[in-house]
Amino acid sequence: MKSFTITKNDANQRLDKFITKVCPTLPQGLMYKYIRTKRIKINGKRGEISTRLNVGDLVEAYINDEFFVEVAPKYDFLSSPARLNIVYEDENILLVDKEQGLIVHPDKSEYRDTLIGRIQHYLYDKGEYKPDEENSFKPSLANRIDRNTGGIVIAAKNAEALRILCDKIKDREIDKRYLAVIHGVPKKKSQLLEGFLEKNEDKNKVYLSGKKTDNNLTIKTKYNTLASKNNLSLIEVELITGRTHQIRAHMASIGHALLGDGKYGKLQNDKKMGFDKQALYSYKLTFNFTTDGGVLQYLDGKTFTVKKVWFAEQLFGDVYKKLL
Repeated sequence: MKSFTITKNDANQRLDKFITKVCPTLPQGLMYKYIRTKRIKINGKRGEISTRLNVGDLVEAYINDEFFVEVAPKYDFLSSPARLNIVYEDENILLVDKEQGLIVHPDKSEYRDTLIGRIQHYLYDKGEYKPDEENSFKPSLANRIDRNTGGIVIAAKNAEALRILCDKIKDREIDKRYLAVIHGVPKKKSQLLEGFLEKNEDKNKVYLSGKKTDNNLTIKTKYNTLASKNNLSLIEVELITGRTHQIRAHMASIGHALLGDGKYGKLQNDKKMGFDKQALYSYKLTFNFTTDGGVLQYLDGKTFTVKKVWFAEQLFGDVYKKLL
């Protein structure tokens, strides 16, 4: 038997979600049986699967030890360096300027060095993240961007901040803007592009269509042309929807592939110009709360901007400076 006292970072979770985190190898059917038969109790009483946990609750689990996670002597995130480009930090959140080429979460191609690993390592070194004192929470990302896209990623230091951030992103109360350099000059200086996107998991590539099917998703991309020269254009992009490779695929679909994009553009030609990375950066973020922001209300109305976007600075320096 093991017992857990619910902390602030554990609170407001359903009982079954909490048990799944602290006993990840416990089969779901067996967990439901244990809750029903009172082998998992809340404050000495039977709980329901959907019971929300409160700070100070005592959860007792009469479960075989084999189902509990043992704390590893070396935490996985320590394999990532603690090096970060911090745009903003307070007691609740981190805004990190992710470098191009760094993956945000572990996948089959990269496990040792990830953005979330770096963030957890950084907070661990600061003494703000103490894994052995947490039952289920880990510092987490509220949004993500592609491996080869750079720019602002939002991380939450506690569960309450993560919940609020996820709600605000879902309700479009956090405005994210991207800078990109595309080939050619768009006929329309500004435009709202609409279409339907389907992802091919095997090829890690998306395909656009003008018709809705059961397998594709609606996408909306708004761009504004800031400057053009030498058959290249600097654009600012607002994602109305946020799908995989959306900006890259959408701009390529109208004949304006991103400079340096090896998947949807012509990378071989771009390399000859000295550009082997896609010119796409999440450079600006604004908190525009239309509902209560809870413990993050102080962020309402604030804008944060990356101070150095290499391709914008290199190709459109004068225009870029005016954006800062």
